[in-house]
Amino acid sequence: MGLLVPILLALLASLFGGLYLLGAFRRRRPNEPPLDRGPIPWLGHVLEFRRDTAKFLERMRKKHGDIFTVQLGGNYFTFLMDPSSFGAVVKEARAKLDFNAFARKLVIRVFGYTPMENESKFSHVSNNRHLMGDGLVLLTESMMKNLQNLMLHSVGKGGDQKTWIEDGLFMYSYNIVFRAGYLSLYGNVSSREAGSTEKSFEMDRMQSDELFKEFRKYDQYFPKLAYGVLSPRERFEVKKLLRLFWKTLSLQVFKNKDNPSGWVNELQQTREDLGMKEFMQDRYMFLILWASQGNTGPAAFWLLLYLMKHPEAMAAVRGEVDRVVAESGQDVRVGGSIVNLTYDMIQKTPVLDSALEETLRLTAAPVLTRAVMEDMKLKMADGSEYQIRQADRVSLFPYTAVQIDPEIHPDPLSFKYDRFLNPDGSKKTDFYKNGKKLRYYTMPWGAGVSMCPGRFFATNEMKQFVFFMILYFDFELKNPKEETPDIDRTRWGFGAMQPTRDIGFRYRLRL
Repeated sequence: MGLLVPILLALLASLFGGLYLLGAFRRRRPNEPPLDRGPIPWLGHVLEFRRDTAKFLERMRKKHGDIFTVQLGGNYFTFLMDPSSFGAVVKEARAKLDFNAFARKLVIRVFGYTPMENESKFSHVSNNRHLMGDGLVLLTESMMKNLQNLMLHSVGKGGDQKTWIEDGLFMYSYNIVFRAGYLSLYGNVSSREAGSTEKSFEMDRMQSDELFKEFRKYDQYFPKLAYGVLSPRERFEVKKLLRLFWKTLSLQVFKNKDNPSGWVNELQQTREDLGMKEFMQDRYMFLILWASQGNTGPAAFWLLLYLMKHPEAMAAVRGEVDRVVAESGQDVRVGGSIVNLTYDMIQKTPVLDSALEETLRLTAAPVLTRAVMEDMKLKMADGSEYQIRQADRVSLFPYTAVQIDPEIHPDPLSFKYDRFLNPDGSKKTDFYKNGKKLRYYTMPWGAGVSMCPGRFFATNEMKQFVFFMILYFDFELKNPKEETPDIDRTRWGFGAMQPTRDIGFRYRLRL
């Protein structure tokens, strides 16, 4: 009996200590946002959050208002749902709210890559040099050539070119845009290695298609991987896929390619010069591939689908494409040269720009998260202030807070290709909430220091793909009356959404 009491006390102490660590005893302090710990210790609301992020956050907003703190998998996230107050998060100094501290943990878990000290600083220099200005002109030219190889390689090769080819629109769009982007960034098979230029083009088509098939497998695991809820079998499969990507994108392979992009080359060379081990550089090469190509293909699918579902939108975009080509002094005709689609040409498409922005408003749904580095105050647009604790997270979910808010975007679930155009054809940027103009009226690329650095290249990729489809192909839905697929709600928070099913279409060369 004498030993039993100390043992029981020790067990109770361990139990209460464990519950404390699980967040069971956290209480809302004065001036903190409403706190909702959820039904399960440590896990909190994570199961409902994963099942349907948008639905969960709307439920919390109706219950608590425009700011609230919830427990998700052992961490506390404060969600800010008032778009007029987004600047308080976007503009806050990194000493208080740091995106990199949060992202670092994610890339270690998902890609096996351990970032360097000052990682963002080195990447920022390369991003500015190569993903805008003259660097973007070169990438756009490379993308054009690779799209031509993948989409138009049969032009002039004989055979019945007027035969319809049937495919799934999602898989076709994702496949083409991913492969062209990959080849533009990582380079082409050396003509010296292949034996001829024509053979190198053929090997590019074959190898990029094999890579896409494996990437698609990994991509389907990604939400579970990010949340750390893979089954043992799924973990085994993901590790096998990662080893394949690390080998396929390794430095040994990359350094033997022709025409690699200056962006990827500089990012890799910087890490090599700073002494990063080669195996870690190989992992970084795959991280870049996913970050640059994981969203553009799905977004291109939605854009093409919305245009096909809305004939007036397709007619407006087609008219713009024809005008831009004509103004360049080129034309599309049997036996003629393939159009040289330049960077300058795709900057003259306000209608296509609006249609793309509308597509992203409807289908891009990132969760933007910062790590709280020290206790701080968060000031709302209405003047109210809230205390936020160190080691918590602060998050924005623009999809429900802004992008489908009917006050900001009337009839928000409908596709309106000219929503972002003024009557005179210029870009529309005036959107309002509670009578006040919003700075952040759509946020598919994020905002502030975490805004996607490759957004200009990604935009060009999607526009070039649509350009070539319109210029060189007849295409139509197999069943024009088939309903637009639902979005896959398990992918909330990871960028461009994907459909729950594919939708059949057919296409053929116009030449």
